[in-house]
Amino acid sequence: MSSTTTVTARGATSGAPGGGRSTGAAPGAAMRRTGEWARRAPLLPALVLTVIVTQLPFVVTIVTSFISWNAYYPDRRHFAGLENFQTVVSDPDARKAILVSVTLTLSVVLVSLLLGLVSALLLDRKFLGRGIVRTLMITPFLVVPVAAALLWKHALYNPEYGLFDGLLKLVLGSNAPQVDWIGQYPFASVMFAIVWQWTPFMMLILLAGLQSRPLDVVEAARIDGASSWQIFRHMTLPHLRSYIELAGLLGTIYVVQNFDHVFTITSGGLGTANLPYYIYQTFYTAHDYGLASAAGVIVVVLTIAVATVALRTVFSLFKEENR
Repeated sequence: MSSTTTVTARGATSGAPGGGRSTGAAPGAAMRRTGEWARRAPLLPALVLTVIVTQLPFVVTIVTSFISWNAYYPDRRHFAGLENFQTVVSDPDARKAILVSVTLTLSVVLVSLLLGLVSALLLDRKFLGRGIVRTLMITPFLVVPVAAALLWKHALYNPEYGLFDGLLKLVLGSNAPQVDWIGQYPFASVMFAIVWQWTPFMMLILLAGLQSRPLDVVEAARIDGASSWQIFRHMTLPHLRSYIELAGLLGTIYVVQNFDHVFTITSGGLGTANLPYYIYQTFYTAHDYGLASAAGVIVVVLTIAVATVALRTVFSLFKEENR
């Protein structure tokens, strides 16, 4: 009789609506959700501002890219479908701008990577004043791009009072030629000005990779008789591969959008007009908003493709660090 009563009481307790266990779990879950929202709420204004500042203009750009809209002919505005994209692809100036963008980006990234690797290897060594030298090496990357382009255009490239022509006169004397660097070498003038500013960025990433090497393995290789070149080729370079890929991809994302140096140094002339400058001319000179938007969408899509590869490289680096 007593056992039957005990079983019945247990069954009643467990079968009662809102039993002890579920009643305690519901308020706990609600409190957790409230705590999560309380932590996220301060971030909502920043998120809303980011969406308004970045995503809404991009949505407007996408919509405009499908519209034939020229400010000189406001009555002819209409939906054009993919016509603007076809015009960008078939336009000889656009194709040339795309080719210049690709060539300029590859040249800047490769030269910056090479110089950054050499600088990182030198700064990884111990010497007096290494901290000061590292700080000075980073300085070009902190200069405003327009100011850096003006510096190269007037202080270095100017044929009358520029530093390069002054050095030629100092070495060769009065027989030194007066070289118009921008006029004779327009592409190289833009490229080296961008390389000067992006080499420190590459150096920072590669220096971080060098300092993450297992030094005990390097010392063991030296004890075993490995030369410096063998250590660099078979140990340092494979270790830096992911860092080199990351630096190259991030550099590509930013350099492909470069506008300041092209606009400031050559104003897009002498065959240096890249895709961002083509978009600028189409929008502000031709006032063809639909065509400029289509070219902008193409640049964004290509940048997103490169950024996706860069993010995968970053994630692979994190996985290797956590092993």
